[in-house]
Amino acid sequence: MAVVVTRFIAGAGGVALRGALALESDRFHTTVMAAAGGDLLDDARNAGLTVIPLRHMRADIAPREDVAVLREVAAHIEAGGFHVVHTHSSKAGLVGRVAARWHRVPAIVHTFHGFPFHAYQSPVRRRPYIASGQALGKMTDRFLAIGAAVAADAIRLGIAPAERMRTIGSAVAPVPQRTPASRAEARREIGVAEATRLVGTVGRLDFQKAPLDMVKAFSRLPADVHFVWIGGGPMQHDVARRVVAMGLGDRFHLLGERRDVARLLPALDAFAMSSLYEGLPCSVVEAMMCGVPVVATAVNAVPEVVVPGRTGLLVTAHQPYELARAMQHLLDHPDSGARMAAAARTNLGDRFDTEVLGRDLEETYLSALGDRVPAPSLAQLAPIA
Repeated sequence: MAVVVTRFIAGAGGVALRGALALESDRFHTTVMAAAGGDLLDDARNAGLTVIPLRHMRADIAPREDVAVLREVAAHIEAGGFHVVHTHSSKAGLVGRVAARWHRVPAIVHTFHGFPFHAYQSPVRRRPYIASGQALGKMTDRFLAIGAAVAADAIRLGIAPAERMRTIGSAVAPVPQRTPASRAEARREIGVAEATRLVGTVGRLDFQKAPLDMVKAFSRLPADVHFVWIGGGPMQHDVARRVVAMGLGDRFHLLGERRDVARLLPALDAFAMSSLYEGLPCSVVEAMMCGVPVVATAVNAVPEVVVPGRTGLLVTAHQPYELARAMQHLLDHPDSGARMAAAARTNLGDRFDTEVLGRDLEETYLSALGDRVPAPSLAQLAPIA
């Protein structure tokens, strides 16, 4: 099978990688196609997957490069003779599905991690995205969605029919439990004192994650509280400049991209998310699995796991002072936070286990293939896509 992803990085790339590794290797072999330079490409190679870096893949709209990457992906699909093409993210979802249809791939599957359109765009900009999604839906055999709210939006907007849609969990890698020992070790790695009250988050520094809202919210917290943002992105310079301008430079720590996120999570007394829109972010699930109490914006599928007052706190997006109050509450009431963190872990169950994702994917692929590939041959597919 071929998995086509815009950027093979944490988020969509991580879910795609864990899904591929969860499938039975004697029945499925995965070829990954993604933009060159993704930090998970080496992980895929080391795990035995075939990796094809795409020279022309870009996340933004670039007509000349988009035509070139369409031809590039189409050539690889033609050469690979794949039975399934599974696309993730918006740009890859477009070029991958069109190229797969050109070459009559038996089964085309797409996963919605979110959408390229959102409430902060003008209707004029949103409409072409929705129309494009509706057109691509007609050439897609099965749809997967990270979260029921994401699936509901796709169905409501006519992007995917109900009978071909399935909700899956954004499978996450194992996360260490927050214990006194793991907390102390993570704080030594970050460079934060044991007694410091610490809030943090994980995510790209971009418009979607609203990092300037987080800076404004943090500025309302007492002087003994520190914050860590794990992740880089296009707004890193703007955020760093705002942090300094607000006199927070010694307490708001920008850690940049890290490969050891799971090991750092136990350092936190609370996890906060300020996103304006999301699918169902892996970082929230990872924090819950770690045992860190969570406050997040009430967007898209997030309320499916952050149940207000039971498994965490929800706030309105783009309301930094409301976010500040919620963070302060978790810091001031650690017993309440611990209760919600414990309930969150129980509530997650096995929904985000990689084995569950693997079973969901296998059932989806075989359902999409139907009778187009004889069942006995499936066990012999050495690449199967």
